[in-house]
Amino acid sequence: MFAHGDLWQAIDLLAERCGSSTSGLALKAGLDATSLNKSKRMNSDGRERWPSTETLSKLLAAAETDLLAFAQLMNSLSEESDVPIGDREQVDGMEKTRAAA
Repeated sequence: MFAHGDLWQAIDLLAERCGSSTSGLALKAGLDATSLNKSKRMNSDGRERWPSTETLSKLLAAAETDLLAFAQLMNSLSEESDVPIGDREQVDGMEKTRAAA
């Protein structure tokens, strides 16, 4: 199982790894530039908004990654929730350690 925040955090990281903002990744995927904005991740009534499978598919294609790699990225974020999102070197090191195991 994964959390709403993990999914969005993984999308943010995916964009970062592509050398782009989330808006840039959205445009590359053929989506509206604002479709991944943080303000659109919750409904006005406070309910979580989840990206559709079509949106995820387009984002993964634009980032040239597959669903398994994305799921592993998301899983690493939930397992290491105490690691700040900006500390990519530490997270990348943990991913390499897991891959070697």
